[in-house]
Amino acid sequence: MFNKRPLIGLFKLFCPILTGLLVPGAIRAQEQTELQQILQRLDRLEQENRQLADEVHALRTELAAAGGHAPETQAPPAPPATPFDERVQVAEQRVADLSQEKVEASQRFPVSLTGMVLFNAFLNGKGAAGEEDPTVASTGAATTNGATVAQTVLGLRFESPKALWGAAVNGSVFFDFWGGGGTPGDFTARLRTADIQLDWTNTSVMVGQDKPLIAPRNPFSLAQVGVSPFTDAGNLWLWSPQARVEERFKFGDDSGLRAQIGLYQMGGTEDQAIYPNPNVSSSAGPALEGRFEFWHKFGEHTRIELAPGFHTAQTTTTGVSVPSRLFSFDWFANPWEKIEFTGAYYDGENIAGLGTVGPGYFVVRPGLLRPVPSMGGWAQLAWLATPKLTFHLIAGQHNNQASEVYQGLIYKNQGYAANLVYRLAPNVLFSLEGMQLRTSYVDRGTRLNNHYDLGVAYLF
Repeated sequence: MFNKRPLIGLFKLFCPILTGLLVPGAIRAQEQTELQQILQRLDRLEQENRQLADEVHALRTELAAAGGHAPETQAPPAPPATPFDERVQVAEQRVADLSQEKVEASQRFPVSLTGMVLFNAFLNGKGAAGEEDPTVASTGAATTNGATVAQTVLGLRFESPKALWGAAVNGSVFFDFWGGGGTPGDFTARLRTADIQLDWTNTSVMVGQDKPLIAPRNPFSLAQVGVSPFTDAGNLWLWSPQARVEERFKFGDDSGLRAQIGLYQMGGTEDQAIYPNPNVSSSAGPALEGRFEFWHKFGEHTRIELAPGFHTAQTTTTGVSVPSRLFSFDWFANPWEKIEFTGAYYDGENIAGLGTVGPGYFVVRPGLLRPVPSMGGWAQLAWLATPKLTFHLIAGQHNNQASEVYQGLIYKNQGYAANLVYRLAPNVLFSLEGMQLRTSYVDRGTRLNNHYDLGVAYLF
């Protein structure tokens, strides 16, 4: 009778060995899945290249036959297939590159670095009062000139791959170095804007720090980056904590509406008025703001946007409440592809807490305060002369009612600027700008300051 014990013994002997050989092979096969997918893509690319070469050869033959001539040249032979070993090396190198380029936050979602390195060389007139980039012309007489990189902007953008309540989650945070003392090497990082946003199909919710909801646009300038361009001359700019809700509506394929409403924390009001009591204290509560942007597309590169808005709040000084009210209107239009017309207008009272020239209120007598009426705005005309060269003409003004402003304070501030921007490379900009500020003081006349700036920006 045939004895099965030797076979059983051999099986028990080789079973662990076979397991040790086969299991690692299966693991290695699983690890090579991504590599095989990359190799398959390379195969498809090579096949497409050969098909393209055949089509070019056939087209030349047809053209020659139509003209009664034999083709002068022959299609180049299809490129030989890349050897398997070289393809493996290319695939492995690509995998290694992707591993090095990947940047993740601690919560394992992608984060991108953005911003610009900005160099400015500047020259000011006597009305600068020693400042590098003044927003008003001073009554003093001190010219300034020099260079700075303090307006460099550094930002981070993030986008979570996971939805929250069905919404895409994204956000950003931006800093600059404009918080120093204005001397070389004295650069202090400063928070500019930050936001966390939830985006559904037609609805968005944002919390963070940004400009007022009613003033989202800015003139273009590489000379004024530490604060928004035309600050104190028609541009309400103050970056402050806020929360917003936006709803989007479409009226066909070419028109729509963006309806926004939010709460905005107004800035402090301590310097909005001269008051005999040095212990006067002021505070500002959150403002309710709304903006409604109607847009229409005329073509692929032409559109118009018109947006009315409102602002309402209360400020408190020495226990007395003072209303803050404002109507706003901003726009963008490019009826021709190479021309863009942008601007903003506002009319209100007690609005110094939005980042413009005070005072916000006038002290009639202790216990009786009156809000100061103000109006202003700015407009910019841009000419996109070539894909690399753009010209901008900008004008702006803020005006307080002079009868409600104390002697020696500003009641009007105007700004005029022209600049050109040339794109030296896709991410390198060169700019020249000239600006004049004309600031009028109650009983002290008007002061001028000319500001000239050369800027070089490296975008990343």
